[in-house]
Amino acid sequence: MASPRVICLGEILYDLLADQLGLPLEQVISWTAYPGGAPANVACALVKLGTPTAFVGCVGEDEAGVALLELLQQIGVDWTGVQRHPFAPTRQVYVTRTEQGDRQFAGFGNRNTSEFADTRLRADIIPKDLFDTADFLVTGTLGMAYPESYKAIERSLELAEQHFVKVIVDVNWRPVFWTDPVAARSEILHLLKRADFLKLAAEEAEWLFDTQDPGIIAHRLESIEGVLVTDGDRGCAYSFSGNEGKMPAFIVETEDTTGAGDSFVAGFLHQLCQKGIQSLSDPEVARQIITYASATGALTTLRAGAIAAQPTAAEVEAFLYLTQLDG
Repeated sequence: MASPRVICLGEILYDLLADQLGLPLEQVISWTAYPGGAPANVACALVKLGTPTAFVGCVGEDEAGVALLELLQQIGVDWTGVQRHPFAPTRQVYVTRTEQGDRQFAGFGNRNTSEFADTRLRADIIPKDLFDTADFLVTGTLGMAYPESYKAIERSLELAEQHFVKVIVDVNWRPVFWTDPVAARSEILHLLKRADFLKLAAEEAEWLFDTQDPGIIAHRLESIEGVLVTDGDRGCAYSFSGNEGKMPAFIVETEDTTGAGDSFVAGFLHQLCQKGIQSLSDPEVARQIITYASATGALTTLRAGAIAAQPTAAEVEAFLYLTQLDG
């Protein structure tokens, strides 16, 4: 297995998607389990696109944890940084869906959010050698809601700084994970000051910065190299050191939007690994990179589940070729 160029740190879990669309939690009759978790989604999507990637996280020594480890192995993700907890269970998240397929997080069944294995990720056994060859570290904010996994995020940021690894933060704001959402905002803003690249959904940008303009956000963060703001079927906007642009979304027959933003991040990183960060200073190349990321995200919405729906590089390239012909 090739040495990973990207490290994705955080949660891997099962999304339990409601089989019945448009119903509230208490009226859903049945659920289908799909592997997910934003950092794990990014890791799997990157490997499918052809970029060697490692995942660092913690699962339980239960059936779900075993199955998720086997999935990482099957896809080809480096899982040497995955920890196993002896009694904390692997997380499962209940997700209801609108009639349009948009997801709404609905809780953790009869368990408290702090009971799951991903909250027990230990800082002291994160493999340092993964950072020797990596170019990028991807992390979110969910682990910040719990003391032990917060320390693991802090440790990964230290290792990234020591090894000159660029940090990409995908905010992935989910209030259901936090006991104090008000305090969360200041904690997250503190983390973002240590990022090189930032990806936000439009509503996250409004919540944290009172704007969806990536140029304004980049100015406020000062040292940031790039800001990406995605807005589902309304497209995305970006700012790379003053090189700014907007892009409409690809029009596709959406079945399930779960993991589309994570695939967008993977498409973006895959292109950066191929073209280099310096290429973002070229407006035309930057637009090509964002187009690729947008296509990767769009293709993920064609099927149910986050990881199961992710496209290969050949599928993305074929899709882009066909859209150019249609255009």
